[in-house]
Amino acid sequence: MGSPSFFSPYRHGFVRVAAAVPKVKLVDPARNARSVLDLVRQGHDQGVAVMAFPELGLTGYSIDDLLQQDVLLDAVEAAIATLAEESQKLSPLFVVGAPLRDGGRLYNTAVAIQAGKVLGVVPKSFLPNYREFYERRWFTPGAGVTGRTLRLAGQAVPFGTDVLLRAEGPAPFTVGIEICEDVWTPNPPSTAQALAGAEILLNLSASNITIGKSETRRLLCASQSSRAIAAYVYSAAGAGESSTDVAWDGHLDIHEMGALLAETERFSTGPTWTFADVDVARIRQERMRMGSFGDAMALAPAAVPFRIAAFDFTPPAGDLALARAVERFPFTPSDPARLRENCYEAYNIQVQGLARRLEASGLKKLVIGVSGGLDSTQALLVAAKALDQLSLPRANILAYTLPGFATSDRTKDNAWALMRALGATAAELDIRPAATQMLKDLGHPFGRGEPVYDVTFENVQAGLRTDYLFRLANHNAALVVGTGDLSELALGWCTYGVGDHMSHYNPNCGAAKTLIQHLIRFVAHSGDVDAATTALLEDILATEISPELVPGEQTQATESFVGPYALQDFNLYYLSRYGMAPSKIAFLAWSAWHDADAGGWPVGLPEGGRRAYDLAEIKKWLELFLKRFFANQFKRSAVPNGPKISSGGALSPRGDWRMPSDASADAWLAELATNAPG
Repeated sequence: MGSPSFFSPYRHGFVRVAAAVPKVKLVDPARNARSVLDLVRQGHDQGVAVMAFPELGLTGYSIDDLLQQDVLLDAVEAAIATLAEESQKLSPLFVVGAPLRDGGRLYNTAVAIQAGKVLGVVPKSFLPNYREFYERRWFTPGAGVTGRTLRLAGQAVPFGTDVLLRAEGPAPFTVGIEICEDVWTPNPPSTAQALAGAEILLNLSASNITIGKSETRRLLCASQSSRAIAAYVYSAAGAGESSTDVAWDGHLDIHEMGALLAETERFSTGPTWTFADVDVARIRQERMRMGSFGDAMALAPAAVPFRIAAFDFTPPAGDLALARAVERFPFTPSDPARLRENCYEAYNIQVQGLARRLEASGLKKLVIGVSGGLDSTQALLVAAKALDQLSLPRANILAYTLPGFATSDRTKDNAWALMRALGATAAELDIRPAATQMLKDLGHPFGRGEPVYDVTFENVQAGLRTDYLFRLANHNAALVVGTGDLSELALGWCTYGVGDHMSHYNPNCGAAKTLIQHLIRFVAHSGDVDAATTALLEDILATEISPELVPGEQTQATESFVGPYALQDFNLYYLSRYGMAPSKIAFLAWSAWHDADAGGWPVGLPEGGRRAYDLAEIKKWLELFLKRFFANQFKRSAVPNGPKISSGGALSPRGDWRMPSDASADAWLAELATNAPG
């Protein structure tokens, strides 16, 4: 059995799931079975692996006492036999709702069918019997029903709340099932299912609609998917149900670990469905890294061991477009409201952290180097706000621009304008004389007048700047504010020790370069600065990123050395936060970046930044990222204090990231070379 294509989500640990609502015809199981099959065939054509249908969908939920008619119940069993027979050449596992008899009792059940077999039947554990609900009038609760077997479609089928469904083959996954009211209880059955290994949880529902109820449903589904570290697929009754006393909206949604992946418009008058690719591999990785999930498994074993109903699932061959949104900038979402909220929180985390450190130090002043670039601009904005919070004058910020051999007039002018605009005590300290003397002392060719611009030439300048800042802090009883960001730390793009690597406190250390840009834009348009400062900040944002250490007519572009920060921040996020294999990161990056016209872009991003990357470019820069990331751990092992900002992680050895400085990237590079084409 071959592996799926590199350009298929199934190759990278994704599983395509769907939620569907046929238009039900009340008390007509045969017709409803045909409607289900129509949607299952559509799911098969789209490469779907799992489909959830509504509660009691083979009969209709709203049929009251007709549920206990033998004619109807016989027709339900015949419809299940039809579903099994007609699905022999269909690949999806699909789960339908049906009333079924066992031992002289009637149960509200979910029936799982795949490729001609009825794999299992799960009864509803908790029956609502309040307000408009009267399920105990007809049904027996399924809670405690375990170890039983039903005869359906000529097959002996496991029946009980102890049944899980497990796909075997090149794309393995495990499914748990609960029904409607079950998730509204304090301890939903899906919790035990997740603890027993189910990564995909289905809820077959017939929840009627009242004002505001849909939002409660979304909250329940999102929270259960987050708490259970799982995907949660919800399908509620809709078109065709009786409107005698209640109404139905056909609510469908799919969540993964708290995030909404897909939903449909509600109140459809006909059949509707939606699907998404859930990242089962990410779910497993997150469960592994969250020790508390494993602790819960150990402390709350199932009272009755789950029975596993195994089945074969073969993903579709060939390419398959990823059916989920992938943010191009994982640190800066494309949704304007979320981006604004993220920037508000990140900025205030930085401000609070620096203010607290200054307060704890007993000092009253800050020293900062201002280059006119992105990072020092954001650090200066944070410093100004921190002093405001502490009711200290902004003049207590001792801000210095320290021009070197390649400092441009544009950045130096912007540095001066910014220091003045924010009310800092501004000064200029030309490092060129001291740098020239040091290069002479080192016997460097530049000290003899030769145009040699090597790493020593660059680091002498970077080191002198930091050396001056620390001595100025000593001289003025101040604290040195760091400016380097998370992306630079990941790539090792900083001068170690006495260089931009070091400070007394670094508010930027948890902010990726792609986030820094939006933080500056957030402050620029927050109302905290005047129009002239806003224009100045926009000009700084438009300046090409450069260390400005090597003189010459052509700007020393950082991204030509370390790669586009857009891609490198993407690589950092998925490697450090989720431990993904490089080939999967490449697939996700390709899905996000290969088409510039698809998907959303963060507000304010310049048109020049809205470009596409092909797989060859993505792979090239990912390879460089891996090499630099592993080679520069020694810098991350000795970083100043600074706040974690994003759930994407930080690289402090005291917090999110710990690794030996002499680890090798060879295995990661080999995985990328072997499993990513091009």
